[in-house]
Amino acid sequence: MKNVIFFSSLLLPPSQTFIRAQGEKLQNFTPYYVGSRRVPGLELPSDRTLVLNSGNQLGKFAEATFKLTGFAPNFYQQIERLNPVLLHAQFGLSGVLVLPWIRKLNIPLLVHYRGADATITPETSQYVSLNHWIYFQRREALKRETTLFLTVSKFIKQKLVEQGFPETKIRPHYHGVDTNQFQADLQVPRESVVLFVGRLTAKKGLEDLIAAMARVQIDHREAKLVVIGDGILREKLERQAKESLKNYEFLGVQPQSEVKAWMNRSKVLATPSVTAPDGDTEGLPNVVLEAQAMRLPVVATLHAGIPEAVLHEETGFLVPERDSQGLAKYIVKLLQDPELWQSLSEKGRDWVCQSFDRDRQTRVLETVYETVLERANS
Repeated sequence: MKNVIFFSSLLLPPSQTFIRAQGEKLQNFTPYYVGSRRVPGLELPSDRTLVLNSGNQLGKFAEATFKLTGFAPNFYQQIERLNPVLLHAQFGLSGVLVLPWIRKLNIPLLVHYRGADATITPETSQYVSLNHWIYFQRREALKRETTLFLTVSKFIKQKLVEQGFPETKIRPHYHGVDTNQFQADLQVPRESVVLFVGRLTAKKGLEDLIAAMARVQIDHREAKLVVIGDGILREKLERQAKESLKNYEFLGVQPQSEVKAWMNRSKVLATPSVTAPDGDTEGLPNVVLEAQAMRLPVVATLHAGIPEAVLHEETGFLVPERDSQGLAKYIVKLLQDPELWQSLSEKGRDWVCQSFDRDRQTRVLETVYETVLERANS
């Protein structure tokens, strides 16, 4: 088995299950999860996880030094002993941090762009954090020295092209969803629940969904909004819901098993994503794939990579960003019309199994790895 480094500066927030899932599905490569710092979130195999910052003051200093200069000799020696064949950086902001390692290890670098990292600009984001500042300082070097850029959607590829990334080095790759894990229990009755799953941040557009649900509940008092997730806007959004909705619940962050249970009970998944004031956008939110795999129709916006995953009037409905009236209209359609709901439910499952099955997509990723290695060794 050949070793591959999955590098992400932060290992691993709860929202990044797709990174762990992708790594653990590899068959011909052994993934090692490497990062600057361990954060509360996902469990990772302890024998294959390495972090620089152990949490004390010395660790914080070591992390900052590594980010600014690439200097982390003891940590680098641990990486070198793994004899990795390639390094797969998760997000552009992590990619720039490992450029010094790539120069020393002399192995291919793949950088996976997933959303905000491809849409932020220096004008709005350069001073958000040390990572952001370093990213914009080294972005031109990243363009030159990366072997291949992977993007979660064609939309994100186009964003990179617009920023001068070489188009010949960019390949869209859908990471997909585990269609065996995400299967509906058809014995569970569906309820008049409109489900939202995501971080409570500007680009998720939840305020538009709350406005839409206020319209829906005028004639459909039984319709309930259930919000799974947390974030900086939670207090503001809960206040908006309290003022305008009759039936709603904010559940905070929930384990995947609970998310699946709600997907199995709900009638609609709503994903009202928008472009945030700082330019932040989605890449392709995995929740829309998981929902369709669970036979749950989606009402979403024409935003980023969502139209690549949700087929309008076939597996769900799409409306312009900020169109709360349009969201309400299609939510009502799905609540009122059982035949329409059933049609979209069945087609959604078929569509995801056909185009976004994670096993199949991971085999594609391994083929990409092999191709990159063949070219590097030729």
